[in-house]
Amino acid sequence: MSLWSEPLRQPNQQTCGAAVLVVARMINDARYRERVDSVQAFRDETLAMHRRTTSSVDVLGRLQLPWPRALGTPPWAVANQMTGSSGVPGTVYRPAPVLPWRRTTALAEIRAATGNGHVVPLFVGNRWLPRHVVLVLDSDLTVYEPSGGRRRTVDAEAFHSGDLDLAGWSHPWFVVLPDSDSATSAA
Repeated sequence: MSLWSEPLRQPNQQTCGAAVLVVARMINDARYRERVDSVQAFRDETLAMHRRTTSSVDVLGRLQLPWPRALGTPPWAVANQMTGSSGVPGTVYRPAPVLPWRRTTALAEIRAATGNGHVVPLFVGNRWLPRHVVLVLDSDLTVYEPSGGRRRTVDAEAFHSGDLDLAGWSHPWFVVLPDSDSATSAA
C-alpha cells in the first residue's frame, strides 16, 4: 500500500491525533511505512498509538500527564510523540497556541516548518475549544484530514479568519512545531 493509495481514516472519534501521528511517522520513516502496509494495519497502529499517547509514559520513557482516551490526544503528547518517533529524527517539537491575534505568525511558522521538510500537526475546533487534529503536509497548506482519510488544501484566508472547514471545525487552536533550536531540515 502506498501512502495515499487508499483513504487512511481514523478508526473512531477519539483517534484523529493518533492517526495524524501514524501518518507523520509513515512520512518520516520508510521502514515504519513498509510495516503499516494495509488499511487494517493503519487502523491497528492508530489504536495502539492512541493508547501510547494518552498513557502516563511517553515514547521516550518520560513521565507525561496521563489523559482520558475519550478526550482524544493532547498537544503535549503529540509533541512528545513527534520528538520521539513521528517527526524528523533529531528534532524536538513543541506545542504552541494559535491565538486569534497571532494567526498570521502561526501560519508563517507552519509554512517555514513545512518548507524545511517537516509536517505540522494542527489542532482545530470551534470558537470555544479544540476538537480535531489534522496534519499540514506542505507550505501550500495541503493537509491530511483523518476523519475522511484524505488530503485537501486549506485556504490561508480561512486560516486567518478562523473560518476553516476541516471536518466541520473552523478555528485553529494549537500547532506542534519543530523547536527552532533543534530543527533539522528533512531535505
